[in-house]
Amino acid sequence: MKSKSIGFVGGGRITRIFLQGLTNKNALPETVKVFDPNADTVKALHADFSEITVVDSAAEVAKLDLVFIAVHPPVLMETLQAINESVTTKTIVISLAPKITLEKMAAVLPTQKLARMIPNATSYINEGYNPVTFSDAFDAKEKKQVLKLLKKLGKTFETEESKLEAYAIVSAMLPTYFWFQWQEMQHIALETGLSDKEAQKAVSSTLKKAWKLFYKSGLNPDEVMDLIPVKPIGENEDEIKDILNTKLLGLYGKIKP
Repeated sequence: MKSKSIGFVGGGRITRIFLQGLTNKNALPETVKVFDPNADTVKALHADFSEITVVDSAAEVAKLDLVFIAVHPPVLMETLQAINESVTTKTIVISLAPKITLEKMAAVLPTQKLARMIPNATSYINEGYNPVTFSDAFDAKEKKQVLKLLKKLGKTFETEESKLEAYAIVSAMLPTYFWFQWQEMQHIALETGLSDKEAQKAVSSTLKKAWKLFYKSGLNPDEVMDLIPVKPIGENEDEIKDILNTKLLGLYGKIKP
């Protein structure tokens, strides 16, 4: 896919993640175009990725070989309507949003070479965990070419379309449930006398080892959690679990097609 031209309709966070991940691997094609209606957004993006070309319309992006639709679900269908006259039967279009199905996309666009992907922010450092679903219109060679590019971003794997929204909840958005807690633990470490360097090392190293213990020790979850007798926030666990279930299952209900 190195020689293919690619474009992004939408210049926000996920486009930045893709551009950085591909840049890390020296995998950006010669032609990369981006459209976003917010001039400040694309100006900032171009400042960091001078190789890209900022264009004035989504339709211009849609003339390229591979088009990523990097917009939120509420505006995805109108975005597809805006590019349908520029897309050809050979254009590959990949949506990066939940909720809008391949069937709905196919009803608007002349191409049937459609895919959906739920990318992870860790693709920024080429450590993504990115499920993708392809339409039946792809032949084996085309699919292989697309996957070769997407795998530059990290672990990229095919899954059933019906599971994409589940991956959005339990993978794509998962870091946001914990990042602020890690940051707060570093603040507490500073308050209790550690240096900034010591705080970062203590929290990051312990998190890595705790993950390994939980998933690789051969113990079941209850046995792992029983290894530490003192649980300072144990009385709040049910409250935290309730927040997770209420918020995340509620959100899943909203993004499910």
